[in-house]
Amino acid sequence: MMISLYTAAAGMSAQQFHIDTISNNLANINTTAYKRVRAEFQDLIYLPIHRPTAYDAVGLDVGLGVCPAASYTIFEQGNIEKTENPLDLSLSGPGFFVVRGPGGEIYYTRDGSFKLDAAGNLVTSDGYRVELEGGQQLPGAENITISQDGRISYLDAEGNEVFVGRLVIAQFDNPAGLEKVGRNLYRSSPASGEARISNAGVTVNQYSLEGSNVRVVDEMIRLITAQRTYELNSKAVQASDEMLSIINNLRR
Repeated sequence: MMISLYTAAAGMSAQQFHIDTISNNLANINTTAYKRVRAEFQDLIYLPIHRPTAYDAVGLDVGLGVCPAASYTIFEQGNIEKTENPLDLSLSGPGFFVVRGPGGEIYYTRDGSFKLDAAGNLVTSDGYRVELEGGQQLPGAENITISQDGRISYLDAEGNEVFVGRLVIAQFDNPAGLEKVGRNLYRSSPASGEARISNAGVTVNQYSLEGSNVRVVDEMIRLITAQRTYELNSKAVQASDEMLSIINNLRR
């Protein structure tokens, strides 16, 4: 068996995964509150040829390639972009909005492009209800004020301020361990730990949305590097194939 052939093939497969990850980051440049993902890799097992002993300084072994190890989500703060919608909210800090799915499932998101449904509930673009402490229905999207600590109120017909509720903000010990479910939603996992309901260190910004934290130039550099690495591994496959061809011709 020619090890180099399979080692190079493993390298091509790993770089394909790397390119797929980068492409997804670039595709979500304009996605609200998208968090870029970094591909991480590990070397595969080694084939020992000569193990080190008390009489040898080093041993002799051959590596068998590389494999993807993890997709690490980087929860760096995205840019805060101003809007004209009073229900557009962004978070400065490590927190997440808490939303409830149609079946009662709990999800977490940093996408604060909220709406009002027919019943006056604050919902996501997909109709998932935003969790509020002591929440009431809102009569309309006008004259709504949301404070930096998440308190929601509005002015009634007489100009009196009416308190509606307070946004539930969740935090995690390891947000990178959250399970991505699509639609800008996350779900807790054993890796992330249970959610802690706390707005400590978190600021709610009204009339604004958080942008993606993807840096285009950095991603393009990674893409070029991954592409060149893929090409180098394909060259190694070609070289191994040529060596096999030479070996086959020796029998003739």
